[in-house]
Amino acid sequence: MLKKVAIYSKDNNVKTRDGVERLVKELDLRGIQVQLYHKGEESTPLTGLPDLVFSVGGDGTFLETVLKVKDLGIPVAGVNTGRMGFLANIPGEEIDKSVDQLCRNDYEIVERSMLEIIRPPQLFDNQSGIALNEITIQKANLSMITIHVYVDDVFLNTYWADGLIISTATGSTAYNLSVGGPILSPGDESIIISPVAPHNLTIRPILVSGNSRLKMVMEARAEEYLVTCDFRFRRLPVKEEIHIARSATKLKTVMLSGRDFYSTLRNRLMWGVDRRN
Repeated sequence: MLKKVAIYSKDNNVKTRDGVERLVKELDLRGIQVQLYHKGEESTPLTGLPDLVFSVGGDGTFLETVLKVKDLGIPVAGVNTGRMGFLANIPGEEIDKSVDQLCRNDYEIVERSMLEIIRPPQLFDNQSGIALNEITIQKANLSMITIHVYVDDVFLNTYWADGLIISTATGSTAYNLSVGGPILSPGDESIIISPVAPHNLTIRPILVSGNSRLKMVMEARAEEYLVTCDFRFRRLPVKEEIHIARSATKLKTVMLSGRDFYSTLRNRLMWGVDRRN
């Protein structure tokens, strides 16, 4: 039974504010204590370890919520007031029904693997280098970037491309999907390496073991390249290597009964829909 929850949102549009208000109302009706957090309060710690954290917004808000709970083992439930909603998979119009299910423990916990930038350390100052979706390396100007990739110190390939996406199974339906990468179910621990606009057309995405440690060595005409970690980014000198490994921690996410990854996939990507009708 839920006794205390936290709600995180960006509070940046009417739809999201309405979703938060309705969620607070439904929780209050059931006597559940609520902590509210909004964007701009990232440094505020969660107190008293709530039973559950709601992320209200889109998938971007969900990724920001991850930074608050990644080391606490608290499950995250995403309420979708945005667009796609692969992570925020509770429809905003079904908040009352969803809260009832949560109070009945009518859900399962899906543990999702995350990636972490090991080198350089402390790349994002006080923010973690952990990514739920993906880490990318991208060119900093119009010229292609050259990326030499090693898997467990064994040379994999040299990519001449606009960039490279290192994705989790969760991130397989994000940036990875847009460049033709494979879709993985959330529990898969594999790491996806997908090039962005590769110069060689024979180069394709590849899956490697989730236990792998990746090393990227860059060359470019520019003095810098861009590295992203979900919604964070930094410019780095070309001589700086990037080392990536699976994070030691996993994220617990809520999947309500009656919903599953495959139905979400069909609905969001409109598989089986005949647009001629």
